[in-house]
Amino acid sequence: MARLLLIEDDLTIRTPLLRALRERGHAVAAASTALDGLRDALDDRPDLVVLDLGLPDLDGGELLRMLRAVSSVPVIVATARDDEAEIVRMLDAGADDYLVKPFTAAQLDARARAVLRRSAGDSATDPVLVVGGLRIDPRARQVTLDGAPVELTPREFDLLHHLAGRPGQVVTKRELLTEVWRVPYGGADKTVDVHLSWLRRKLGESAQDPRYLHTVRGVGVRLDAPGSAR
Repeated sequence: MARLLLIEDDLTIRTPLLRALRERGHAVAAASTALDGLRDALDDRPDLVVLDLGLPDLDGGELLRMLRAVSSVPVIVATARDDEAEIVRMLDAGADDYLVKPFTAAQLDARARAVLRRSAGDSATDPVLVVGGLRIDPRARQVTLDGAPVELTPREFDLLHHLAGRPGQVVTKRELLTEVWRVPYGGADKTVDVHLSWLRRKLGESAQDPRYLHTVRGVGVRLDAPGSAR
């Protein structure tokens, strides 16, 4: 039984969702404000948070950033906002999925189960990845470079972990958007470049002087250990 926290202020949405999700076997708690939701997420440690953005005391996007500063709990944003830039912004901020209202309880249940499989099932069996001096531990979500810790955002970690699982292979932006951001390929591909730039900076390199992250122009990016023959 998964433990879900639904942060939703609209009673006409919250009540039927609570009932339907409980009927599907989840243990579901609810909060109607951002601050109550933050407190419940930290105190009760749910398996997954379903987050509305239009909350009365604080925008849900700000709550997401606050959560991500202290917790890696999976988050599904469930909102009426359907602007692509907003979707990408929330995914970049650490949301694991994004669902636009109106949606059915069955759709939310399916998304929740998929996110829980990825975050729990997959990471529980993922091995520690080592590429040169990089060590990526998916269970602890920790990265070290030559023994020193590297502080990454959730999305930067997911990006590095995906690339480290394919060392020496060129990974396309299409694949990164689909597998890391969980969004279709399209106008949002610039976000990959931005995150690669941030990741390079934290690894002490640049696009002009790469050590690990090598851009293959017009194709994608490849992660290699320094000194690997190409």
